[in-house]
Amino acid sequence: MSNSNHPYAKKEKAISLAWTGASGAPYGLKLLQCLLTADYQVFLMVSSAARVVLATEEGLQLSANSEKACQQLLAHFKMDKNAAGELVVLGKDEWFSPPASGSAAPKQMVVCPCSTGTLAAIATGMSNNLLERAADVVIKERGQLILVPRETPFSAIHLEHMLSLTRNGATIMPAAPGFYHYPKSIEDLVNFMVSRILDHLGIEHGLTNRWGYANDKSEKIDN
Repeated sequence: MSNSNHPYAKKEKAISLAWTGASGAPYGLKLLQCLLTADYQVFLMVSSAARVVLATEEGLQLSANSEKACQQLLAHFKMDKNAAGELVVLGKDEWFSPPASGSAAPKQMVVCPCSTGTLAAIATGMSNNLLERAADVVIKERGQLILVPRETPFSAIHLEHMLSLTRNGATIMPAAPGFYHYPKSIEDLVNFMVSRILDHLGIEHGLTNRWGYANDKSEKIDN
């Protein structure tokens, strides 16, 4: 860890995370908690629509003030700010923050949940706000960008944007949890998706049982 007092001091493990206005706030919250627990410096970008979804789905009225939002989230997770990774909440116009430049941005970024509007903006390189610019930077720097869209059905427009982004190196991971781990709760379904994201990020976890392991209910299929 850096000893610098600079607010954006470079950390050994850093990642950008964005929440947008698609349904799926529980996915974003759980992912953030896991990243902080894994001692990551997380640059979090939250759209105004995401705050509406967060309030609707989780009952969490997240402040538009970055510092207050940071305090709220740490309190939500019951985390001491000195006991886990570092959370940096960024506003949409913070152009001098690390995610805005290829010389400083983390090499990994996840947009979870990802609205189709954000999908379109990233696919076309709009960069109208920090969130979109951060994704654009990761693509141009050949980093790892994971997008978790939550929409159904997908139109041809959505699919074309996903194909374009996939061809440019992004990973499209729709919020489509499996059921082979026999989920008993919404938390189990959320953990399934978050575990797959963490797998792709290369982060160890114990959120779910893996296919073929510790699956007591598996049955032989007679041919």
